[in-house]
Amino acid sequence: MNILVDADSCPGIIKDILYRAAERTRTQIILVADRPLTIPPSAHIRKIQVSPGFNAADDRIVALAQPGDLVITDDIPLAAAIVGKGCLVLSQRGEMLREENIAERLSARDFMTELRESGIDTGGPAPLTQKNRQSFANQLDRLLALQKENTL
Repeated sequence: MNILVDADSCPGIIKDILYRAAERTRTQIILVADRPLTIPPSAHIRKIQVSPGFNAADDRIVALAQPGDLVITDDIPLAAAIVGKGCLVLSQRGEMLREENIAERLSARDFMTELRESGIDTGGPAPLTQKNRQSFANQLDRLLALQKENTL
């Protein structure tokens, strides 16, 4: 299992959790972004910088993802494409996105987009909390342990 990260929107604290997990478990992490990234030196962490453009990083992630890979993203359309490829998706808040819940999340996202386009201020996402960070770290550890046991 590789871990692919939608790095353009991934907070530094989540990247730090991923970096530590990569070293601890010797799992390959690939950060994809359309801007330069600084990553720690590691045989388990690499970055791919794509050309700037609408969905360029998302498109590269979809192209790279293989069944069984884990993708870290809060981008719901990207998550839907990834779930359709047989990959796991973990949001930055620790929520697993699956076939069972992705359609609902996509509908909610589209509804909020319609509200914003009609001039209604939806306020945006809430800040990442300590509880969110802990949930993310716990889910990541659980997934890595299951992968190590080959039960994913």
